[in-house]
Amino acid sequence: MQKLLIKGKKELSGRITISGSKNATLPILAASILSQNAKLTNVPLVKDTFTMIELLRFIGIKVEIKNKKKIIELKNNNNRINTLAPYKLVKTMRASILVLGPLLAKFQRATVALPGGCAIGSRPVNLHIDAMRAMGAEISIEDGNIKARVEGRLRGAKIIFEPVSVTATENVIMAASLADGTTIIQNAAREPEVLDLANCLIKMGANIEGAGTDQIVIQGVENLNGATFSVMPDRVEVGTYLTAAAMTGGKVKIKEAKPEYISSVISKLEQTGATISLGEDWVQIEMNNEKPEAISLTTGPYPSFPTDMQAQFVSLNAIAKGNSTVTETVFENRFMHVQEIARMGGRISLKGNTAVIEGIGSLKGAPVMATDLRASASLVLAGLVANGSTIIDRIYHIDRGYERIEEKLKILGADIERIS
Repeated sequence: MQKLLIKGKKELSGRITISGSKNATLPILAASILSQNAKLTNVPLVKDTFTMIELLRFIGIKVEIKNKKKIIELKNNNNRINTLAPYKLVKTMRASILVLGPLLAKFQRATVALPGGCAIGSRPVNLHIDAMRAMGAEISIEDGNIKARVEGRLRGAKIIFEPVSVTATENVIMAASLADGTTIIQNAAREPEVLDLANCLIKMGANIEGAGTDQIVIQGVENLNGATFSVMPDRVEVGTYLTAAAMTGGKVKIKEAKPEYISSVISKLEQTGATISLGEDWVQIEMNNEKPEAISLTTGPYPSFPTDMQAQFVSLNAIAKGNSTVTETVFENRFMHVQEIARMGGRISLKGNTAVIEGIGSLKGAPVMATDLRASASLVLAGLVANGSTIIDRIYHIDRGYERIEEKLKILGADIERIS
């Protein structure tokens, strides 16, 4: 099993180009079920992308990957569609639930295994199921599968999400695009990835208004056409590398980014003492070899501080000047990285959904184990600033969402390598 070996205390400096967004790519790939064909560019070549592609191929979508150009071409042969998403493919990625809405809308039936993925809370699928039922689907849970069917087309409905859910919002947007009538989503997720999906569907011919706000209105159309679409930059990857620079005291410029999508992260980094410069498609951070100041935060749905950056800021606060608290409100059980950082000397205690952190200035290298995608990123960041060597096990988690993380960090001066 592959691991990452990091020798710490190297200041990061230089420029890197960010990859396309994993969290935008997955629903857009699922949306290809709705159209005849699609061509996607700026696709991140990460494990979750390949898992979704494998699922689409099982369903019957022809997928061609052009690695060097990060282009994926998809063709839908409507006569050879399998409306089953089996457990062997779904178990590793919760985003697999995103094929439920498109399959129902396009082919009036779907069997989707209850999903797996990161062990960071229940992430219940009931929001997806209740929404599809409201649109006229008959759904049962049998043998670990969601079995759904609808007579004729799905029907437009008023959907109110409580709590807000990104993937449920995306599933309804896709299903409603081919439904009969108008669908209104209230308390919709406002994340940029939801807007990216809507923009792709609009290029395919969908009638969608309000994406990026808490109310989205979709007028169903008869069919969707092919389209070429460029996936948005990965805002979590941008935030992760900015945080790495803040922790190591360096100066890093990130290209092909959209700074407006991570304004909450940039604001917190500025409060740690970082100097941030922004352009239309780039962001630069400079720390002037200073230790970051501790900064307290609470996660929340967009535009609040993203839960996918919580673990990275726990690592930052572990070596910062002063004490802080990090409160998680989006997912329960998302502090499994804390015990691993404690193995490196971090002084962190948990009180309910809050991590209380005493900044100690320096960590010590140690063998640690990744428990989920973002937790693994936090351990990489901790390793970059630790004295000595850190070995991170189970890095298949990080490969799910970060493209060539060790190569990009090497460009910036990190001493990091992948080992067996």
